[in-house]
Amino acid sequence: MNSSAAEQPAVVFRLGHMGDVVLATGVLSHWHERTGRTFVFATREANLPLLANHPALAGTIGLAKADLTDAGWLRRTGELARQYAGSTLVDLHGTLRSRILALRWKGRVRRYPKFGLTRRLFERTRSDRFRIRLEALNVPQRYALALDRSAPEREAVLPRIFLTEDETRAAERHLSPISCQGPRVALHPYATHPSKQWPAENWIRLAALLDAEGVNWFVVGRNETPLTSGHEHDLTNKTDLRETCGLLGRADLLVTGDSGPMHLACGVGTPVVALFGPTARAWGFYPAGKKDVVLERDLPCRPCSLHGARQCVRGFECMTETTPETVMDAVRASLA
Repeated sequence: MNSSAAEQPAVVFRLGHMGDVVLATGVLSHWHERTGRTFVFATREANLPLLANHPALAGTIGLAKADLTDAGWLRRTGELARQYAGSTLVDLHGTLRSRILALRWKGRVRRYPKFGLTRRLFERTRSDRFRIRLEALNVPQRYALALDRSAPEREAVLPRIFLTEDETRAAERHLSPISCQGPRVALHPYATHPSKQWPAENWIRLAALLDAEGVNWFVVGRNETPLTSGHEHDLTNKTDLRETCGLLGRADLLVTGDSGPMHLACGVGTPVVALFGPTARAWGFYPAGKKDVVLERDLPCRPCSLHGARQCVRGFECMTETTPETVMDAVRASLA
């Protein structure tokens, strides 16, 4: 890399869901702390709040829906290539869109190992050969290899979300009507795909178990139907992305499925008890904090898909066979 390119912030490209971008935040911190390098992050507009106040970022690029149409992307890639000519492009997506951007880029392009073929082979064969290779590195470690020669330790690339004092105080105000002495447990009962969602009646039973032991709980997330509509502990749809991060930052623990808020909690240093069903460790999305706990069933049909989008013919037993009492045991152990 020539000196002029090294002096310019590299442009990091990652679209995807909220969790995909959150998983990149710790990698940005790792690169910045190790080399002093800064970055400009390009992602969907909806993901930009996740990057606020990040010390590794010199700027962000918000991509609107119109930018991501076929015609819009051809126009936008040309603009970005001209605007950031000479900068390094760090492709953390590895899709057709990012390949088109790379073809037009006027500078060096670095990519991360996506292990796409290995993932597909493991999904079809369940071979330990492929599983072991995939489980060796989680997604943030794979991201880091776009610029690093060897993968850092998992703890070095945990997600990082930087809350302000005002955001922390606002979270306390949100929680003041529903919190008393004792620990706080956040519950995120929602999922993008039904197969990753623990049954609603199990969440309600878990809330009752928490009540019985004097543990404060509150619900976070967004969903068409709140878990306990009208309940003062249910903050579903009542907070934006930064406010949700603030609430998670004031919790002692989050109970969730395989979800974006699972990574948000990691980003603000809150341990998680995560319920995994159709997805698996091999995909690289497991929480990696020292106090994080994953509850899962050892079934021959797991994993059945990358993101849990497939229909299940076995009654979702990978999720339904984990009982509220089992989760409560994990909550007690984590809080202790």
